[in-house]
Formats: sequence, C-alpha cells, structure tokens
Amino acid sequence: MDTAQASAVSSKTVTFRIWRQDDPNKPGHFDEFKVPYTKGANVISCLMEIQRNPVTVEGKKVAPVVWDAACLEEVCGSCAMNINGRVRMACSALVDKLQQPITLEPMKKFPVVRDLTVDRDRMFESLKRVKGWVPVDGTYNLGPGPRQSQKDQSVMYVLSTCITCGSCLEACPQVTLDNDFIGAAPISQARLFNMHPTGKLNAEERTRALMGPGGIQDCGKAQNCVKVCPKEIPLTTSIAVMNREVSKLIIKDIFFKEEEQKASAGPG
Repeated sequence: MDTAQASAVSSKTVTFRIWRQDDPNKPGHFDEFKVPYTKGANVISCLMEIQRNPVTVEGKKVAPVVWDAACLEEVCGSCAMNINGRVRMACSALVDKLQQPITLEPMKKFPVVRDLTVDRDRMFESLKRVKGWVPVDGTYNLGPGPRQSQKDQSVMYVLSTCITCGSCLEACPQVTLDNDFIGAAPISQARLFNMHPTGKLNAEERTRALMGPGGIQDCGKAQNCVKVCPKEIPLTTSIAVMNREVSKLIIKDIFFKEEEQKASAGPG
C-alpha cells in the first residue's frame, strides 16, 4: 500500500447511531459517533473505541456507552442487540458487512437497564420453570449411565449449544414486555433435558410446565426464532416435538385420569 492509499484508509471513519437511556424511567435518545475505520472490525471493538473517547459528532463529551459483552466469541450470548433493526450478536457483526450509519438499539422484548443493556431475567425464570438442568445434586457416583444412540447424541449436541442470548424472544411477535410467553429457547431446552437419560426422570414435570399460562400454546408458529438463532438451533422442530408431548399428556389426562385414581385408591 502506497502513502496515498494508507492516508485514505487512516482517514476513513465509521458512523454509529447509538440508543442512550440513563435508566428505564427516563426517556431515551440517539447519540451519533464516528470511529476510525479498521478492516475486519466488529461492533464490539467499535464500542470499545467509543468508550475510550465518548465524544459525539457534535463534539459533545458524553457518558461512555453501556453494553454487555464477555467472551467475544459468540458463546456467552450477552452482547445480543438490535443492529440496523435486526437482532444479532455484536461480537460477530462485522462493520464491513453493515450499512452505515450503523444503528445500535437494545432488545425491545426485555426491560432496559441502561443504553444497550437489558434485564434478561424472564429467560432465566423460564429455564427454572421448565427445570432446564439434570437433577443430580447430592447424589453419589452411580457409574456410567445408559448408552445413548449416535442419533440422539447428535440432536442433543445441537440443542445444547443454546447461549441464552434472547435473540429468539426478541424476534418473536408473540413475546411482549407485558406477557408471560416463555419463547422458543426454554421450550427447546425442555426437549434437550427430556432426552437426557437422567433428565427423563422429570420429563413429565417439564412437559407440564409448558401447559400453563405463557406456555407452548401461546406460540403462533411465526418461525422468526429459527431465522435469528446465532447457533442455528432447529427451534421450530423443538416446538413441534414438545407440542406433541403436551398433546400426549392432555390425552392421558382426559382418558386415563379416572383409571389412575381407581388404581391408586386400591381395593374398595
């Protein structure tokens, strides 16, 4: 690269429009920033540059932008935000592939904490609801568990890559700030742990958790979730599988509840 080309590259900038909001109870606004262009830069690296020198294009010194990030490898899920109107991970969003000005906004299906940071408690509460774990606390070593088929292993591996980023909830038209729909990720996690050899012991409990208010019946089958999942998890397949399991339980409750009650009562 000759001197003229190097000068042109060094003078090139990237423009960002970033949503600013001091807390949930205050109105928000956009601040515009320019950062030096760097080939291969992602949105997070540009946010770090703005953090070092938070001066708007008008020359006004403002508070550093607040956002969440940890791994920078699309694993932790914490840097999900709306970028140019589409939810995605900021660590894997490359500036070279984005139209300028690049607009950054917080996810709208979660309460804003400040700027681009949101409160994701609804996701973690939903995982508690479906018992998204294997209940082995307090047990001793029981040796190797039941063998799993290669087919089940391959399905479970894909489901286990969920990073709880919230992208599927953000893209879902059925999820709103004032409703209880748990969204695709917890439903898929219920499927994952119902397939686990030990997790199967609580399979009915997880499935019944999807039958209450805000459960799987609230899904409108929009399929937006599977389009935005950064891990390409087959979320709509998981919803279909768990819908079938819920239907089985409903049928069981209708046709076999009386027989089960008689059996538990013993000889009369």
